[in-house]
Amino acid sequence: MEKVWEGRFREKTEELVEEFTSSISFDRRLWSHDIRGSIAYCRALMKAGVISEEEGTRIIRALEEIGKEIERGELEFSPRWEDIHMHVERRLMEKVGEEGGKLHTGRSRNDQVSLDIRLFLKEEMEEIGGLLRDLMASLVKKAEENLGAIMPGYTHLRKAQPVLFSHLFMAYYEMLRRDEERLADCKKRVDVMPLGSGALGGNPYPVDREYLRELLGFSSISANSVDAVSDRDFIIEFLAASSILMMHLSRLAEDLILWSSPEFGFLRLPEAFSTGSSIMPQKANPDVLELVRGKTGRVYGALLSLLVTMKGLPLSYNRDLQEDKEPLFDAVDTLKAALKILSPLIEGITANEERMKEAASEDYSLATELADYLVGKGVPFRRAHRITGEIVRYAEERGKGLEELSLEEFRRFSTLIDEGVYRYLDLEHAVRRRSLPGGTAPERVKEAIKRAKGELGL
Repeated sequence: MEKVWEGRFREKTEELVEEFTSSISFDRRLWSHDIRGSIAYCRALMKAGVISEEEGTRIIRALEEIGKEIERGELEFSPRWEDIHMHVERRLMEKVGEEGGKLHTGRSRNDQVSLDIRLFLKEEMEEIGGLLRDLMASLVKKAEENLGAIMPGYTHLRKAQPVLFSHLFMAYYEMLRRDEERLADCKKRVDVMPLGSGALGGNPYPVDREYLRELLGFSSISANSVDAVSDRDFIIEFLAASSILMMHLSRLAEDLILWSSPEFGFLRLPEAFSTGSSIMPQKANPDVLELVRGKTGRVYGALLSLLVTMKGLPLSYNRDLQEDKEPLFDAVDTLKAALKILSPLIEGITANEERMKEAASEDYSLATELADYLVGKGVPFRRAHRITGEIVRYAEERGKGLEELSLEEFRRFSTLIDEGVYRYLDLEHAVRRRSLPGGTAPERVKEAIKRAKGELGL
């Protein structure tokens, strides 16, 4: 079979050109979507009377057979036939003869590839959504298991105030919930059918696009044929949402790496999700988490790659758009792999509540409680802040914790301080006080977990 466009050319295409322009090495993974779209388009051509019922039946049967051949690994792929569309069409014409060429009536590879990518992305986003909810569920379950654990909250990577371990895990749940919302919103723009747009000007044959939309399960059809074949906004939006999601996974990975280190000792990672050293026998390294953190850059790179590809393209289709698939495929695979491995890793974490509580009481993390205590005595907060700072400096110079200071020592800084101050220098009391909606108080965290379980159907 000759190339479909060879009629205009006198010279044979250079082999180097075939290799350089070919996309079959990566777009072959769109084969099932290409065949699905071709079968639907064949039915639309039959409905429009462009091809006969008999011809259409033969073409559809052949397309179904080609799909099985590809699934079994029997179809040979070659750069000579450029892409998955040409491989399918070539095999179709081998099976049914020249009438197989009628399938491309009114259709261009421009609207064909846009359709294939949208079908692919819709399918992948469904799986990603399921994996994301699995991870969200793992976070909620672990938060519920460790509801009583108090640990230091950090700002600037310095101990700040005591919070519940569960509250921090639920913070990641909230991040992932926003990611879920972003992906769901993005899917509205993915779920638009471009088939029937032709090369750029539309389809001159009486093809029923609404019929095609129903066959292919799309929510709407594209409004402008030029835009339909040259738009990749939906991929960019997906990659942007994926980049934000990977950023959240990277932050989670970083916290787990820190908290599981001997220097922190707040939790233990499951050994099944750790690796050893080739030279140091004692090591149990958090390689999985480090790779989640590292692979985030790949997804960022995919987004930037496509943004740069698109920034100078005139309307409508340009071959530059072939460069949309490899970054997309890599980002999808990377995101799915990260989500898939984090859920069981989270479930296997063991929290060291004793060490968490010990760390939460260190480094004067209850200083704000002391300032609030003074405010309760009628001291303006800024003055209370200064008095507390002076008390902290005094205690630090003597190597004492705030709770170790005597009442006499406290009263050197304010005569308003009485025995009630020691109640404020208690971790549980400090956590319980933060009971406004969204706070770390146990009852609020319980409410957050209950709401999350309802959202996830747990």
